[in-house]
Amino acid sequence: MPSPTHADHTAAQPPDSGAVDALISQARLLRTRVDAVLRDTAVATEDPQLRWQRALCDLAVHQLDDLGTHLGQLKDGFEPGGPADGGLPEDGPARAPLPDSGTIGALGRAGSAEWDLLTDAAQWSDELYRIFGRSTEEGPLTLDELPAWLFSEDQQLLTGMVTGCLVDGLPIDGEFRIVRADGAVRTVHMVGEPVLGADGATVAMWAVIRDVSDLRRSQRTLRETRESLERQRRIAQSERRMAVELQEAVLPPWRGTLRFPQDGGPITMDLAAHYLPSATSGLIGGDWYDAMQLPDGSSLLTVGDLTGHGVAATSGMAMLLGALRGMAVAGLQPGPLMGWLNELLDTSPQPALGSALCCRYEPGSRLLHWSQAGHPAPLLFRDGAGRVLDPPDGVLLGATSGASYGQASEQLVSGDLLLLHTEGLVPRRSAAAAAGTHSGADRLLTMAPLFAGTRSAQDCVRLVAEEFGVCEREDDACVLVARIA
Repeated sequence: MPSPTHADHTAAQPPDSGAVDALISQARLLRTRVDAVLRDTAVATEDPQLRWQRALCDLAVHQLDDLGTHLGQLKDGFEPGGPADGGLPEDGPARAPLPDSGTIGALGRAGSAEWDLLTDAAQWSDELYRIFGRSTEEGPLTLDELPAWLFSEDQQLLTGMVTGCLVDGLPIDGEFRIVRADGAVRTVHMVGEPVLGADGATVAMWAVIRDVSDLRRSQRTLRETRESLERQRRIAQSERRMAVELQEAVLPPWRGTLRFPQDGGPITMDLAAHYLPSATSGLIGGDWYDAMQLPDGSSLLTVGDLTGHGVAATSGMAMLLGALRGMAVAGLQPGPLMGWLNELLDTSPQPALGSALCCRYEPGSRLLHWSQAGHPAPLLFRDGAGRVLDPPDGVLLGATSGASYGQASEQLVSGDLLLLHTEGLVPRRSAAAAAGTHSGADRLLTMAPLFAGTRSAQDCVRLVAEEFGVCEREDDACVLVARIA
């Protein structure tokens, strides 16, 4: 049964694949155009304006690579721990992705700088002053002053990049964190290269420095979100595994047909049961079924459902079912037994609601005594027709303290078929939409002619599973069938 706070919600729809494909095509086209601009500017390294354009294009390519990766993830779906497919095509120049590349934002604020090695002079663009939080009156930082603005662990990285550029002629491409005079910490991405003189010697170093603080912050948020999602999925998988193991340990070990009695005496009852998981949720609920012979020769039949899903629901179900078995073995009749189950659930440290149906069958007189707590009544099939037994009074377990539960009796005959089920067997929407029916019981009653043609309780359970096992149930369910000998 759904929890008291249950409500129908429209499921979130995945993005339209056609729209995502269109975005991927546009990203590929844009990447091709940016690469074309990059190739055109590569031959004119002496023009500062062209160097600026080339650097911006290079940064844009990094971002487009990231965009292609994430559009691929959007198209293919997220697989924790696996590689993301869907990068941009390999017809452009091969480029290594930025570390921890993630969500895509605007290119961000970028400024340019050039350091003259012969005069030790430096030139900064106005935007670079704003990135570093300096005024133009304070002037630009020299290459010797720049490391003092960095985190201590990033200073070696900058020194290595500058040395490689000035000594070995290597391009600069890296990130570091700066601490501005106002205490603000910014992450910047620096790309550049040496400027060669007429004799081929390095005379200056130019660079474009971009403030990527917001971008990296969004990437961290994405990474943390992904990690949180992975943790939640691992927890959900572990919880489901524990719930399944607990359910299998508690529910009756028999599968298929069970016959009472089993020790050489005449058969009084042919039984079969089946658990049907929810079609819309991966969590295990608190549904149960049970059948057992009691010391006085009578038989216990019960089905029930505790609100919730997961380990909490299955552990609560285990507690209730264990108490129910114990009280039935002690000789309690279904009505008083329900009252004590209600008190047990009402005083539980973890309050919950439950519905239950408890039947006690006396084979000598073929009398069925039963009680219910907010649960669908048993269905009785006889001579090709079926009806719902009139239920005695009984509120949900755990709904109120000191509740009393009525008890009803029904005279059965040889060949009668009893069907007990939990509420989730028939979806509410499906039941309401079925032509000529108004409830799940109505749909089950229409199967009376089919049940009449079966030879065992297991055949009846199979028919029910075929009828209701493929529908979009919002909750898990149990069905138990008993044929009277």
